[in-house]
Amino acid sequence: MTYVKKTHRFGLLTPSSNTTQEPEFTAALPPTVSLHTGRVAYRNIDPEEQMRCVLELETESRKLADAEVDGIVFAATAPTLAKGRGYDRELIKRMEDASGRPATTAATAFVDALTLLGVEKISIGAPWSKVMDAPMVDFMQAHGFKVVHSEVVGFVAAIELGRVGPETAYELGRRADRPDADAIIMPGGNWSSMPVVDRLEQELGKPVLVNNAVSLWAGLRLLKRSDSIPGYGRLLRDHLAA
Repeated sequence: MTYVKKTHRFGLLTPSSNTTQEPEFTAALPPTVSLHTGRVAYRNIDPEEQMRCVLELETESRKLADAEVDGIVFAATAPTLAKGRGYDRELIKRMEDASGRPATTAATAFVDALTLLGVEKISIGAPWSKVMDAPMVDFMQAHGFKVVHSEVVGFVAAIELGRVGPETAYELGRRADRPDADAIIMPGGNWSSMPVVDRLEQELGKPVLVNNAVSLWAGLRLLKRSDSIPGYGRLLRDHLAA
């Protein structure tokens, strides 16, 4: 086994039922960045679980601080926008106060990435139900993005979503696209969507932002990394150097 010195530690807060983020993050992170994970209780993609999982935010953030991570990303979209505009900033403050480390969320990452890319109109392709989709649409519109279309699959059990292959994400991305959308966003951290980003962007001719890629991007920006990471779309390939 070849030894590679780690220069940065990436702190990830993931739902307890998530089986996708750790493998995808590990595969995409630069060799000199190590991944360190905390878990918050979250089984079903529903409003009750959204509220339950943030109860452990401070506890898990403090645990990651024990590992002296350089930054923390709460990489779940739905729980980080559950109470509308500004809620993600409240969660960030809670994580930073508990850990003493810079932090961000998946919801914040979507807004920051869309802003950086100059996107105004979006289509949303989400794995969850229509009930869960309404807060996502409201959050995006509250930040000034026009949602021209929203498409869902209907998953409720997060563990079942984790068993879905990337073709489900690819097909949803195709269905969600609209000619007047500047970009497609695909929230949901427990499905394998990163492998199809390049393919969708090439076929649709526009940015495709998926939960795990934007969360990874946002975390690496906290770490002040300027890598170019190919294979997962233009955001990680072209927009870390900023």
